[in-house]
Amino acid sequence: MPRRRRPPRPGALADLSPTRILTQITLLQVLYYACAAILITFTALVAGKQVEVDLLLSWQSLRGDTTVGWTLGLVWLLNSLICVVFILLLIARSKLVPDFALTIHFIHLVVTSLYTHSLPTNLFWWILQAGSAALMTFLGMWACQWRELRPIMFGGRKTAGNGSSEAERGGDRDERGEYEMVSMHEAEGNP
Repeated sequence: MPRRRRPPRPGALADLSPTRILTQITLLQVLYYACAAILITFTALVAGKQVEVDLLLSWQSLRGDTTVGWTLGLVWLLNSLICVVFILLLIARSKLVPDFALTIHFIHLVVTSLYTHSLPTNLFWWILQAGSAALMTFLGMWACQWRELRPIMFGGRKTAGNGSSEAERGGDRDERGEYEMVSMHEAEGNP
């Protein structure tokens, strides 16, 4: 007689599905580059510089000795801040954030190396990537933990007109802030 297998925990197959993980990585990477492209295009237009693909994909544009390099560095850090929102919406689990944040930056390293046909040799680029990955990881973990630890309302009371529930405003409290004792007969409608 064959041994019966223990059923998987609820959500285990859905959480670790390879297609789901690949879809999340692809979507995060597309959003990472789309957001960066928008920010870099806006910044280049405002600065009066010609918009080029090199600004997005070349590590040679990120230099610590030019204004353009420093501006691009700040834009990439701003991009990391915005991508924290994408991580919060798409990943939503704090223990998965470092994996996804580091994967985004590793893929960026591969894309940048393929585009320029060489590994980045600029120290400023490496420092920026490390700072960007750290920023995305720590803020992403904080945001996901904040979301995970929020109280869950099961049923509860209807919300008041101002958006706060009765429980948040004090519920069954009297004017002095103390809870009112109600007998069983009164609660059932019998005096």
